[in-house]
Amino acid sequence: MNSIMRRARGGAVPTPAQPGPATEPPPRLGTGLSVGLALLSGCLWFLAAPPFDLFGLGWMALVPLLLAIERAPTPGRAALLGWCAGFVAMAGAFYWLIDVLRRFASFPLVAAIAVCGLFCAYQGLVFTVAAWAVRRIRAHRSVPLAVLCPVVFVAAERLLPEVFPCGLWISQAWHPLVLQIAELTGPLGVSALLLMVNGALYELLARRRAALAPASAAALGLALVLAGGALRMREVDAAVARAPRLVVGLVQPNAAYPSSSRIARAEAERMVAALDEQTARLVRAGAELVVWSEGSYPYRLSRDLAADRPLGRAGAVRPADHAAIIIGASTAEPGTREAFNSALLVDADGRAAGRYDKVRLLAFGEYVPAIEAFPWLRALLPAGAGRFAAGAGPVALPLRAPDGSTWQIGPIICYEDILPGYLRRVGALHPDLLVNLTSDGWFGAAAEPWQHLALSVFASIELRVAMVRAVNSGVSAAIDPNGRVIARSYADDPYRDPRPADGIIATVPRLSGGRTVFGVVGNLFGNLCVVAAVLLLALTVRRRSGRAPAPRGA
Repeated sequence: MNSIMRRARGGAVPTPAQPGPATEPPPRLGTGLSVGLALLSGCLWFLAAPPFDLFGLGWMALVPLLLAIERAPTPGRAALLGWCAGFVAMAGAFYWLIDVLRRFASFPLVAAIAVCGLFCAYQGLVFTVAAWAVRRIRAHRSVPLAVLCPVVFVAAERLLPEVFPCGLWISQAWHPLVLQIAELTGPLGVSALLLMVNGALYELLARRRAALAPASAAALGLALVLAGGALRMREVDAAVARAPRLVVGLVQPNAAYPSSSRIARAEAERMVAALDEQTARLVRAGAELVVWSEGSYPYRLSRDLAADRPLGRAGAVRPADHAAIIIGASTAEPGTREAFNSALLVDADGRAAGRYDKVRLLAFGEYVPAIEAFPWLRALLPAGAGRFAAGAGPVALPLRAPDGSTWQIGPIICYEDILPGYLRRVGALHPDLLVNLTSDGWFGAAAEPWQHLALSVFASIELRVAMVRAVNSGVSAAIDPNGRVIARSYADDPYRDPRPADGIIATVPRLSGGRTVFGVVGNLFGNLCVVAAVLLLALTVRRRSGRAPAPRGA
């Protein structure tokens, strides 16, 4: 390893007028070793993230890949190595897609593996683009990797749209001290910290004494960020200690839900009875607001909730006893087929207080892109997929608390809790509490529910507001404004080993959210990284075009 890491000696010293790369070209590695190092990086990244949670690996996972791409003969070869690392990282994180496709789309095993492979190949493009850019820039400019890696990888993560937003930052989800920078930068700031440390560590191993200055600067930067995070957490905790409280019950049905049209009346009544039973239990335990999970109500409701009276008829919403309730249900205008994935608030007196319709629908699950042009796509999707219309935008639901105050509830459905851009729109309404209704039962219990919870903790820090999550089969949870999970349930697979309906209770503080730097400027940090990466690449092109032609016969 020492011979691999040693710099090549000799060679011309670049003049000040033509700055050279950070190091002389290092010795090449064999193809097998280079690919092995890239695959090792991919493995380290997914092992750092949930459900494996070896979070410390995230601070060194990029080092093997950097060793490989710095010694790649061309930027194109570096890009291929980056893709190998990205593909393995995504495959280790999203392996559960194979089971989802087999269970709910009836894909044969080979087809499910192929689709999952295509998904991972696309998601891995972040590593591909970043590896190419690092190799290209380092060949022409003396930019320390402690600076270059954060800039380039964050820029790639910002520019490339992801099917499921899941960045390197997920590996630190259970360690809130590291996450506090998200109030300023969003989750991309956490990725930048990880990449800064990875770049500095690699250069310490590769260049030793020559890398002491940038490595020391990186260590100082990390220490300042962590110290600032600790101070900010203390400040937020002090505000939480003075804040009013609300006791929230989260019902976890642990039920398998086919499309509502296929639920027999007896089964629907049993499901509602289970929901009501858990609601009553949580209210007896002190819940002032009860939340049901996404789509848990088995009847389609009118868009005008008041039309679902009189109480007691089949499909009518029954209020909780002395508590408000938020219900996840499908809603539609009478006489139309257009349905919405909705959250409905019924106050303690049984009056309809508001409705939210999900805005960011899941492609191929809740809507089918270009289905009018390609109607044959419906044959590849599970029954009931693609049947929802998007809501008009975020809303704040007014909740009357027992003390007479009014809380502004920010409802978000399913994966809207992990979309920073959409969360900013919710934050602009200054909610006092985020309420997430989710159904993760499709994905099994081993990985995806824990990954979803890990990704969702960033919302509380980005907006500095508490969040509660009612999840059909778990993990239901409450998260404080510092991103700490203060209460959680478990993950269940309702399609294989269903448990009875259950629920948890949590007490959450009232802090008006969205009044943060990230709430105001959004992804400014990520956009600045994009600008910096483009400028660095432009400078390499300029230098290449400005070179004098080599003499003939040389």
